[in-house]
Amino acid sequence: MTSFDTSHVKNIVLLGHAGCGKTTLSECMLYEAGLTTRRGTIEERNTVSDFYELEQQRGNSIFSKLLYTEWRGYKINILDTPGYDDFAGDVLSALRVADTGILLLNANFGVEVGADLAWEYTERLRTPILIAVNKLDQDKADFEGTVAEAREHFGNNVVVVQYPLNQGLGFNMIVDVLRMTVYRFPTEGGRPEKLPIPAEERERADRLHRELIEAIAGTDEALMERYFDNGDLDENEMTQGLKNAMIRHELFPLFCISAKRNMGSGRIMGFIDAVCPGPAEMPAQRTLSGTALPCDPDGPPCIFVYKTLSEAHIGEMSFFKVYSGRIRPGMELVNESNGSTEKINQLFVVEGGKRIPVNELSAGDIGATIKLKHTHVNNTLHAWGENFELEPIEFPSPLMSIAIESAQKGEEEKLAGAIHQVREEDPTVLLETSQELKQTIIHCQGELHLSVIKWKLEHFSKNLRASFSRPRIPYRETIRKPVQSSYRHKKQSGGAGQFGEVYMQVEPWFEGMPDPQGLTVRGREEFHLDWGGKLVFLNCVVGGAIDQRFLPSILKGVMEKMQEGPLTGSHVRDVRVIVYDGKMHPVDSNDISFKIAGMMAFKSAFKQADPQILEPIYIVTVSCPDEQTGGIISDLQTRRAILEGMSTEGHFNRITARVPLAEMHDYYSSLRSLTQGRAKFRMKFQEYAAVPAEIQRRLIDEYSKTSEHAAV
Repeated sequence: MTSFDTSHVKNIVLLGHAGCGKTTLSECMLYEAGLTTRRGTIEERNTVSDFYELEQQRGNSIFSKLLYTEWRGYKINILDTPGYDDFAGDVLSALRVADTGILLLNANFGVEVGADLAWEYTERLRTPILIAVNKLDQDKADFEGTVAEAREHFGNNVVVVQYPLNQGLGFNMIVDVLRMTVYRFPTEGGRPEKLPIPAEERERADRLHRELIEAIAGTDEALMERYFDNGDLDENEMTQGLKNAMIRHELFPLFCISAKRNMGSGRIMGFIDAVCPGPAEMPAQRTLSGTALPCDPDGPPCIFVYKTLSEAHIGEMSFFKVYSGRIRPGMELVNESNGSTEKINQLFVVEGGKRIPVNELSAGDIGATIKLKHTHVNNTLHAWGENFELEPIEFPSPLMSIAIESAQKGEEEKLAGAIHQVREEDPTVLLETSQELKQTIIHCQGELHLSVIKWKLEHFSKNLRASFSRPRIPYRETIRKPVQSSYRHKKQSGGAGQFGEVYMQVEPWFEGMPDPQGLTVRGREEFHLDWGGKLVFLNCVVGGAIDQRFLPSILKGVMEKMQEGPLTGSHVRDVRVIVYDGKMHPVDSNDISFKIAGMMAFKSAFKQADPQILEPIYIVTVSCPDEQTGGIISDLQTRRAILEGMSTEGHFNRITARVPLAEMHDYYSSLRSLTQGRAKFRMKFQEYAAVPAEIQRRLIDEYSKTSEHAAV
């Protein structure tokens, strides 16, 4: 294929809620450019973008895809993204390498939750955005209502460039107030006829034209002076002013389309060509050290990997953007993250499921390569002698957790390999092997995300079977009052025996607590426990009742019991253990004797010291429309939540509450059902707090029964 230099590359990402028409628009763009000879459809399962079997079955995009086309001497890389928030990682990775976003809105439903989520990410990344109101050919299309919602959600910097002349089932005409012309499309769509604006529409078109000029002029002092002097701006001034405002994330031009009938897509492609910024026009990328990396084809070679896929018979395919220099097959680049050297054996441009070999990719372009052994998502590769490391993609925290295990014995390694591959392709999947809970836990973005993970695992190996269950809760145990106890370990079985006797005091620990009264502290050890909290171990033994060399064994016995607490087998935290007396035998005392004595004395004291089970508490933040606030608060209260506060964030209400982790397992699906997907939430660990008495009794009973069953 033709090689394109940096100044003739455009990178766009299609954004929006599921079903808004992103994939259908990509089909129009490929068709309009002549890359395909017919437009595929979702219904016929033959689109270039949705080539996975699972996507064709479900009728919507699940993974982000890279496409490309050529238009008037430009190469346009198109990144088609999924619309559900379960796949936010794919949206973020695509946004990271795009230079312009096209946010599609469904004229039947206005601003949907997927559009809100995408907008939130574009605000964070300051991505230039144009908005396309789609499905104007449908009976319930409401252009004015959609524009009003867009301005309510995204601000008054949404500026109308086009409006429909006859929305609804007969839709075929668009008024363009930038070019002040009418586009009338044939029934089958495609190339429109250009017509003058009808007299009855002239007043409205002139008003929107003036609003557009004033909005553009308002972002640039020189344009404002020209507008005041001449009373107008010409098309070139408007085009350049609009481009600069988009780069600064100050204006968001709005267009009209029917992707299904291929009406308006050609005008958007022309706008991408003429107005949307290229990679070299965007602000330079920043490295982690704070230096700027200009998008210069003559600069040192540097690429950033934003996505990986595993393909049968090929291995891993790495998708990347060239941020500097030129990349050619045979080059060797250094991975800044791990210092390994990677050879670029082959280069491809990608058209959905197809790979087309190329000999060079210049700065600003997006492509793919295969068989990078030590390179993963978020890695920067660069020429020898440089030390570039570009800022990584910040993926969202998980919202749902599920325990996983092999359904068949002997397949644990196969399952581990499959999970590793899923994790490699999708950084929003987190894997935790919890020794504490004795479970392998997958953390993901939601139920739909989990269903895709299951599908991937099944397709990793046809005979692989996994079972899923609710994760256990990492409770903690502590005490509320001081208790003294002792334990004598004595064992005689012929020959050398075992003897150790320990007297100890066990107390609840708190920061700044004084030394024990009536005892002399001869040694102090403090441990910040891996699972949180603290253990303070004091040696207050006098007169050599216990030899100094046995104290580490006593401590070891205490620590072992703290890893599996007496109440529920959970970790123990925040205790002070004081060893103040004991006895030894000149022959039979040894390390194991005092370890057992220390463990049993601690266990006995703990059970008498008003023990308390603690549970993890999370701060949960829910963003929702105003009308759904009451229902969400009521639902949270059924989950033992303590409301912390409410605030307004744009057009959303923001509810903050403290919620026990034990009550959050099904919250994702419950919130989606309660709000029809209009609300979103985030959760962050805050602290451990005491469980209510009735729950403590239940947890102890359940553990007791489990222990008895295991013993049998």
